[in-house]
Amino acid sequence: MINKKLGLALAAVSVMVLAGCKNMSPDAMLSTGMKAFEAATLSDAEIKSIANEACMAYDAEATIASPDSKYAKRLEKLAGKFGTNVDGETLNYKVYMDEGNINAWAMANGCIRVYSGLMDFMNDDEVSGVIGHEIGHVVEGHRKKATQVAYAAEIARDAAAQSSNNAVAALSQSELGDIAQALINAQFSQAQEFEADDYALALLKKNGLNQEGMASAFEKLATLGGESSMFSTHPDSAERAKRMREQIKTQ
Repeated sequence: MINKKLGLALAAVSVMVLAGCKNMSPDAMLSTGMKAFEAATLSDAEIKSIANEACMAYDAEATIASPDSKYAKRLEKLAGKFGTNVDGETLNYKVYMDEGNINAWAMANGCIRVYSGLMDFMNDDEVSGVIGHEIGHVVEGHRKKATQVAYAAEIARDAAAQSSNNAVAALSQSELGDIAQALINAQFSQAQEFEADDYALALLKKNGLNQEGMASAFEKLATLGGESSMFSTHPDSAERAKRMREQIKTQ
């Protein structure tokens, strides 16, 4: 376990270097490395606290669909089929009004955000598949790891946070916004993406929902090429659609 956490800390330091910390003094880099290790050993409660703050910071900058809008009502209907507590994770859902953004994301605290652009682009079965995929990233711990790395990178840039015994409290709204942005843009490995896909497929089946939506969602995304930030990284959407269809056939 320690080796895994140390590896995550080293990965976080690499992120810091790439982010512009390569000019730090040896002492500062040592301090940064220690803080990165602390980030790798954050408790689940601390990680969720960071995610809570980051999600609220991002919500404050977004235009959120009003509860009586067609988007909020539609998401409430679709998300209601999964519920607000899935495999021990408490979830909350909102729609961001942005018709030009075909995207959705989640954070380690269970906040799931779906953009109106994606809801316009996909039918109910496909949106349900996307929601299931995002729940998968939360339940499987992928978002937890992403939060550790994003947090470690942010405190490395902030002298106040580095010297504080409570670095979470020391982060400003701007820094929390930066963490949120890093989490939204976090790229997962092929194994993690497949794991989230498989989780979603099983969750759809468990709740009696149409699994075909998973495959057709990826097929639609494949037609966009690089125009959508969602699922734009390896493996590509066409490959994942094919993989989903093969799995559906064998169930």
